[in-house]
Amino acid sequence: MSFSDYISPQEAQTLYGLFCERVKRSPDKDAYGYFDSDSESWQSLSWQQVADAVLLWQNALQEENLRKGDRVALNLRNSKEWIFFDLAALSLGLVVVPLYPDDRPDNVAYILQDADVRLLLLNSAKQWSAIKAVLPEEHSLKRIVIVNEESAEKDQPFTTLNHWLDQTHREIVLSPSAPDQLASIIYTSGTTGRSKGVMLSHQNMLSVAHGSLQFFEILPEDIFLSFLPLSHTLERTGGYYLPMMAGSKVVFSRSIPLLAEDMRQVQPTIMIAVPRIFERIYDRVQKQLAETNRFRRLIFKSAVNTGWKRFHYQQGRSHWSPSLLLWPLFNKLVVGKFHQRLGGRLRLAVSGGAALPTYAAKMFIGLDLTLLQGYGLTETSPVISVNEPSSNDPASVGRPIQGVEVRIGKDEELEVKGPGNMLGYWNNHKATAQTIDADGWLHTGDRAHISESGHIQIVGRIKDILVLNNGEKVPPGDIEAAIISNGLIEQAVVLGEGQPYLAALLVINGEKWPQIAQQLGIDPLSNDSLSSKVLKQHFVRLLRQWLFEFPAYARIRRVHLTLEPWTIENGLLTPTLKVKRALVLDKFKKEIQAMYKDTSGVDR
Repeated sequence: MSFSDYISPQEAQTLYGLFCERVKRSPDKDAYGYFDSDSESWQSLSWQQVADAVLLWQNALQEENLRKGDRVALNLRNSKEWIFFDLAALSLGLVVVPLYPDDRPDNVAYILQDADVRLLLLNSAKQWSAIKAVLPEEHSLKRIVIVNEESAEKDQPFTTLNHWLDQTHREIVLSPSAPDQLASIIYTSGTTGRSKGVMLSHQNMLSVAHGSLQFFEILPEDIFLSFLPLSHTLERTGGYYLPMMAGSKVVFSRSIPLLAEDMRQVQPTIMIAVPRIFERIYDRVQKQLAETNRFRRLIFKSAVNTGWKRFHYQQGRSHWSPSLLLWPLFNKLVVGKFHQRLGGRLRLAVSGGAALPTYAAKMFIGLDLTLLQGYGLTETSPVISVNEPSSNDPASVGRPIQGVEVRIGKDEELEVKGPGNMLGYWNNHKATAQTIDADGWLHTGDRAHISESGHIQIVGRIKDILVLNNGEKVPPGDIEAAIISNGLIEQAVVLGEGQPYLAALLVINGEKWPQIAQQLGIDPLSNDSLSSKVLKQHFVRLLRQWLFEFPAYARIRRVHLTLEPWTIENGLLTPTLKVKRALVLDKFKKEIQAMYKDTSGVDR
């Protein structure tokens, strides 16, 4: 398929228009796949079958007497119902507000209130009970629809999906939207403060999906495995609208715990994921290698190193090496088996949402998987840049997609102008004005460099820079990434603003804790074990080794250790698995004060 064969934004006009054009072009081709728990088998729906199902949802929504522009929300895991609801709502001119299934009830309640949501689609009555408990009595919801319940409660707003869809069918009166009209409000999973509602138009998401397609060829025969939440803009634009534009099939994974099994069964060709998924696969491989013999570890390492050299040679960044003659052997012994674990057909993987660690990129690319790192924001629908297979620099986030301009502004901030730039923040003109200037440039808040080839390298967050009391500026994100890459530490927050030295809050890998304690002669079950001076000194020494490439002022001199992970449930992670730095610092403020209270004996 050539780039000209894709459905263009001009042909689609709107997101629902994109769907109608796809049904028109390939009605009998598979559109979506899902696991049917009743038959315990994978099932598929054609584009025409999806259109028939959407008709039922349009009818049900139409019966709610909603007005064009009203907000409707859904809190579901990736499923065919998510797609039916989205398409039906968009066709009637409604504004879709996607919610994260794992988000805290208080944050969901805030979003429902802030967006003045009229109708909410949920997976279970249990979800609604949790939300209802923190939702003010005076709220805007007129209807709550539950997907997986057989009987409805007696209170009027509450109904089950089967009952809701089983209504008298009337003629559907579509409400066409203009390309630049509001299609969705997507609440950012902010690491500080309340979430902000990002307003995206039909044109925003269509242009970004189409612009991304010029960087890599997507075919009608391709199969996407969908597991990132569709409430995540990367999955929604890149894993939902983009495949629709190209005519590819999307299969919904059952869950993250079953992802490895799903990959083997579904055999996807395309995968879109956040770095954490690639890190988990990397960690699993390393754990299995640790349990094998030295010879196999050597073969695996040699295969990755040879593949890495081969990659750089193919990219034109290095000369041919005699060691590349071993590639066919490594391909047979290692590479083929690795790919079988990923389903055997995976030809392209895209990573976005956060920085992809070099060690993970090296393993996947070294084992002959085309892994492309991209970059974007919810506010840019979301893709700003992505690497291309023929010009792939894993240390960068690629070059701007079609129609996107970038420049470096004050304090090395990356600024963006393009068709994906949001309409603004919902109910927040002040924040909009702070983010998009009078000339239309969106200020990302990220520090970046742009190479002569146009590749963008993100070097940190402007607001996250720590300034020590000697004036030295330290980017904590780079240090935290280096700490986590060793595998002993699950999560890390580096601190030191206005202080004489850096300290760190560290979450130890629970699986490795007993072994660490045993090596140091510490009882891992003791309540005092984590406050052991021997343990803290041990980790300070390890940090010195792990961070030897950083400047001397970046040395961490004090640590506080914990085994309790920072999670969405305890409020310390966003739904996109980013650490809520401010809340972590607040939770551990006493421990932080202790690390800076007595500087005598601090490792210098």
